[in-house]
Amino acid sequence: MPSQPQETPPPAGSRIAQRLAGAHFQDAWCIHTAQTGAPALAYFLAAVARTPRWIEWCMQARNRVGHIVGLKDLGTLSQIDPQRPASAYQPGERVGVFTVLENRADEALIGDSDKHLNVVLSIHRAPVAGREDQVAITVTTVVHVHNLLGHLYMLPVAPMHRRIAPAVLAALGRVQPAAA
Repeated sequence: MPSQPQETPPPAGSRIAQRLAGAHFQDAWCIHTAQTGAPALAYFLAAVARTPRWIEWCMQARNRVGHIVGLKDLGTLSQIDPQRPASAYQPGERVGVFTVLENRADEALIGDSDKHLNVVLSIHRAPVAGREDQVAITVTTVVHVHNLLGHLYMLPVAPMHRRIAPAVLAALGRVQPAAA
């Protein structure tokens, strides 16, 4: 049975750790779930495919308000191709609201850049000590702000993110990715 998401430090040795310096915002959430042999990005795809409706409404509201101040429309988290395997995503391709930066079996980096900030998410997969049937999935978010608009943007986004990230990750308790 999967655990509930817990706030945690970013995984030691993860590639996202190189992006922590100078970050305006960072957090990491971890859940232990069934080991399926799937790559890290597959766990993210499984979770966002079950994004709670309230989160999709928040993304739609963000896009409407963001349009007023000239931010791009990101779409919604769950805008993914459910038939496309995680291993098929290459750097530069879109996966939901993000662009793939790296896609490796143990860690995927996805993100987005706009005039106000850069955001990078790491989906990190690691074995759970003493539990061959479990894997720890950690989602780390790092935000670098560029200007006043970015600081203003993060005022409502940071506290909302602390609700959204664990809610999305909790979906792994309801659905598992297919094995690679």
